[in-house]
Amino acid sequence: MPPEACLIVNPVAGRGGLRAKLADVRDVFRKRGIKTVYETSAAGDEHQLTHRAIQEGASTIVGVGGDGTCGRIAGAILESKARCALAVVAAGTGNDFAKTLGVETLTPDEVAELVVRGHETLIDVGLADGHYFVNSCGFGFDSSVLEATKRIRLLKGNAVYIYAALKQLFTYRGVNVSANGATGVGAARMLMVTLSNGRWLGGAFKIAPHASAVDGRLDACFVGDSNVVQRARLFAAALRGSHLGMPTVKTAHVQELALTFPDKPSMEIDGELRVALSRTVAIRCVPRALAVLAAPGALR
Repeated sequence: MPPEACLIVNPVAGRGGLRAKLADVRDVFRKRGIKTVYETSAAGDEHQLTHRAIQEGASTIVGVGGDGTCGRIAGAILESKARCALAVVAAGTGNDFAKTLGVETLTPDEVAELVVRGHETLIDVGLADGHYFVNSCGFGFDSSVLEATKRIRLLKGNAVYIYAALKQLFTYRGVNVSANGATGVGAARMLMVTLSNGRWLGGAFKIAPHASAVDGRLDACFVGDSNVVQRARLFAAALRGSHLGMPTVKTAHVQELALTFPDKPSMEIDGELRVALSRTVAIRCVPRALAVLAAPGALR
């Protein structure tokens, strides 16, 4: 059992659903000697708590929360340049990164066992507009759907993203974007552009079915704008991961890419909404940059 392990918990993860389970999660890890627990009290606290944990000797941090929590912890680990691994107890809404690590359905007890065993794997991360991401970065429809989820109160889990995406199918107007770095893709009006390190987006959508977090590249997906009927077909196909063969969809495996928009775009980074610093957003893959604890056979 590594005494250097600790937990960073976002108690409002999963739309507040984690609170009722938090005592049990703490007990599971405490029984294995992992007693240090840091809790966030506001969005973004993960950053300073990660730096604090590392300064206090943590060599493994268990993120208990969703994609935003994992992304912020990972970013702080990378900024610190410390030898520190990330493990995940899935407790968010979409849990896309947990799927990549193969831990989405694991119990806290099973994740604790992974931490005790300590078999680390190095994975790629993305860097967009100066921010690291472990799962995805998206523009256009993707960020519009994320913004719409903030107004949904009664649903939880994948249903939140599915419902928000269905509503946006009829109202979103698309975005003009010019791509530099992807063969065969230039300037066009797009429904959305995504850069993926993992295969899943919004919990239910297999947006990058061939993505690998250990291949040194990001999977870029460019979806041209279309009418409502074509959008509905795309929606259904993306749930299955069969959208890549559709006429409006182009893909590329990229190490670096630059996207230019008419104005500073809104962007989704690991389930968090940001506004880019400028009209042109530079995105690149940083190969094998982050140590993680994944389920056996999950990363390939």
